[in-house]
Amino acid sequence: MQTAYDLTQDAPPPGVAPFFGRIRLRTLIVLRWLAVLGQGSTLLFVSLVLGFELPLALCGLVVAASAFLNIALIATRDIQKLASHHEAFVQLGFDVFQLALLLMLTGGLENPFVVMMVAPVTIGVAALPPRYALGLAGVGLIGMAAMAVFALPLPWRAGEQLDLPPLYVAGLGAAFVIAVAFTAAYAWRIGREAKRMGAALAATQAILAREQKLSAVGSLAAAAAHELGTPLATIQLTAKEMAREIGDGPLKEDAGLLVSQSLRCREILTRLSAQREAHDKMHDRIALKDALDEICGPLRGLGASITIRLEGDEPPPVLGRQPEWLYGLGNLVENAVEFARGRVVIEAGWTQNELTITLNDDGRGFAPDVLGRIGEPYISSRNGEVGGGLGLGTFIAITMIERLGGSARFANGGELGGALVRVSWPRNRVEAVPEPD
Repeated sequence: MQTAYDLTQDAPPPGVAPFFGRIRLRTLIVLRWLAVLGQGSTLLFVSLVLGFELPLALCGLVVAASAFLNIALIATRDIQKLASHHEAFVQLGFDVFQLALLLMLTGGLENPFVVMMVAPVTIGVAALPPRYALGLAGVGLIGMAAMAVFALPLPWRAGEQLDLPPLYVAGLGAAFVIAVAFTAAYAWRIGREAKRMGAALAATQAILAREQKLSAVGSLAAAAAHELGTPLATIQLTAKEMAREIGDGPLKEDAGLLVSQSLRCREILTRLSAQREAHDKMHDRIALKDALDEICGPLRGLGASITIRLEGDEPPPVLGRQPEWLYGLGNLVENAVEFARGRVVIEAGWTQNELTITLNDDGRGFAPDVLGRIGEPYISSRNGEVGGGLGLGTFIAITMIERLGGSARFANGGELGGALVRVSWPRNRVEAVPEPD
């Protein structure tokens, strides 16, 4: 009934392009041009305007190396393509090394621009897999250690020298390490969540597109039956005229066969149209009890017994058959059956304005650390149990429920003492349009 996604880490769902987290080559080149522009203008300003003494020729060669790399990439590569993780790591590693070398020539850790080392490391951590991100952070730390040992004096006015206390320089180094670690961890967390949300939303869109295609097939059949009726009537009329003109000739049987088969085609199309109209009336409207039976049908006999209760003072509503609420509720029922020890109770209640469905199982319930995070993609465990019940499927289910203005609340307890899920919708969003008199 539902499509199960067993996804781990940052892997996208089946059918979704695995491009999350990849960097376009053009982006790396543009960022490097910005770095070249900023580095070059800063060197000229410090040397020509402030009059500080610095090895301008060597610094210019280091900056020119980045410009040369960009020119080579533009000349030899399609810059619109996505860079592989390895390629992005190599280029960002070059940027870290180039910046570390430039800082070594201009004071090392004493240079206030040492904070710029955080930028390429942050980009790499946000976009690359953990092993590449750790490698990039390692390159940055090695560059920092090299600056602490081999750096030239900080450029200053002619005849003057700025001597910073060693303890202050050590503090700058420690601050750099902390900044890299904190920024990298933050960027990794944000990037990881963005990848997961992107994959989950793509899977939701894929499911909705599939349901729309299935619905469109029926509409296409009805349209075909309607459109083919006219040409078949023309064929039938022409065949009858041919049969009359042929009389008792050698083609009499063929003409009769053509008439009979065209008549049969018209009968089939008429029956197809009639079935489609009847099907629409039956398929687009479904009673609440029938909808719950339809959702639970494939899950009965899988281990846990399912009890359905209807509680309301007025007749139960007739619902529109919408894939959003059918799939969303069905996925939650499937989770309840999977984690239950032996029983699942489904209670449906309604008022004039709201429809509420409560699911309760006798399993171990939601773990406390999971309960507050339900709805995030890839959360996939209950108390001591690991499975697909609270992963991407639950995220998709909640997304589809909210698409119709509904809400889902999760807790532990209820009649059976296990997981308790209460789903509610405004009735005007899920109830079928009344049939015309």
